[in-house]
Amino acid sequence: MGKSTGFLEYQRLSEASLPVAERVRNYKEFVLHLSDEEAKIQGARCMDCGIPFCNSGCPVNNIIPDFNDLVYRQDWKQAIEVLHSTNNFPEFTGRICPAPCEAACTLNINSDAVGIKSIEHAIIDKAWENGWVVPQPPATKTGKKVAVVGSGPAGMAAAQQLARAGHDVTVFEKNSRVGGLLRYGIPDFKMEKSHIDRRIAQMEAEGVTFRTGVQVGPLPEGSPVHSDAATVVSPEQLKAEFDAVILAGGAEQPRDLPVPGRELAGVHFAMDFLPLQNRVVAGDTVPDQIMATGKHVVVIGGGDTGSDCVGTSNRHGAASVIQFELMPQPPESENKPLVWPYWPIKLRTSSSHEEGCERDWAIATKEFIGENGKVTQVKTVRVEWKDGRMQEVAGTEQLLKADLVLLAMGFVSPAGSIIESFGVEKDGRGNARATTDGEGCYATNVPKVFAAGDMRRGQSLVVWAIREGRQCAREVDQFLMGTTTLPR
Repeated sequence: MGKSTGFLEYQRLSEASLPVAERVRNYKEFVLHLSDEEAKIQGARCMDCGIPFCNSGCPVNNIIPDFNDLVYRQDWKQAIEVLHSTNNFPEFTGRICPAPCEAACTLNINSDAVGIKSIEHAIIDKAWENGWVVPQPPATKTGKKVAVVGSGPAGMAAAQQLARAGHDVTVFEKNSRVGGLLRYGIPDFKMEKSHIDRRIAQMEAEGVTFRTGVQVGPLPEGSPVHSDAATVVSPEQLKAEFDAVILAGGAEQPRDLPVPGRELAGVHFAMDFLPLQNRVVAGDTVPDQIMATGKHVVVIGGGDTGSDCVGTSNRHGAASVIQFELMPQPPESENKPLVWPYWPIKLRTSSSHEEGCERDWAIATKEFIGENGKVTQVKTVRVEWKDGRMQEVAGTEQLLKADLVLLAMGFVSPAGSIIESFGVEKDGRGNARATTDGEGCYATNVPKVFAAGDMRRGQSLVVWAIREGRQCAREVDQFLMGTTTLPR
């Protein structure tokens, strides 16, 4: 490493953020990337540790020590070359990835991990500013045609890799804009959608065709999965027209909460609430937008989606926001010698929580209570966990005021009807069954139909989606050509 004692000399520096009072007035990003000098010092903290566990902690296996060292030496152009060699879209991961690489950092054993995510953020922003991110069209075309169903990060990664290998790639998206859950599920204050748009422009210049507003396979009537589609294409059409098909849709089937009063107005899935706000920011007319303005908001679910509901509600001007979690409150810090280099369970406070939110743990929802068909209260009860089983605590029931309830308890699976329409077998969790080991990785039981991302593994991180899209692209290229030069 360029500064072998840097980890002893410099402290970790987090990225700066705009003040809460300023940022909650709009939906723009508020995290500021490191300056060149700050990034250099943070890169210097990377140890010459011998075994870089960060590489395996990162799902796309970013070559982290190399780009850290390049940033320390201020060789930014080579740094983006190294970063792009494993990650198609570091502007996505540099903003919204929870950074499992940092949990695996060797320095994290007894100190603060290297700020890998902030360095990645700085590298890709520098690359765009200097015009180093350019289309990479193939030198020759193969004449093979590939359909990618779903334009989220898995579909985008697979499409870009296959287009660069010379295949004619068409991406089908049921909504009016490309990006999947990346566009409609992630609030703009965490990632502005211009980052997706310029990647789309790059991919179109590389030969990728995007068809929006096209539903592939059926969605049952009343499905909670949203679709803007004006056109429906059958699986049979795709299998007849294309040499390979990749199912890369998101896990959009939300987990419901079937308690009394669930039918009351004002009780919504988080994915009813968040996409509408994103559409408004994009300039769409949304007559049925769900607003938290002046309301007492209850968010049920303690994960990232719930946190996004908190941040959006605060920007709407909610009267109050409380977020529930069924599990007990995790410890404020992990036992590093016990859990390193794995992802630890510990209390995590997001930027949305810092903007204003009450949080509560080990609490279950018993009933939604309303007047005139609208929710007005939530009945809850304390719970405790014994031998892995949840038990209610007697005498702890309470009523909380609620004008808006947002269900953010995760997603159970992709849209099962689409998987079934292709004749693809499902695993026990309702995902498309496809292995990642041995021959035929990512291939389903249906000839020339592959699956990747949430469609195959279930609800997961953007960085896992990019990994699976890249790896699936390699397997499809191998299937079509008998050989491949695409990396895994």
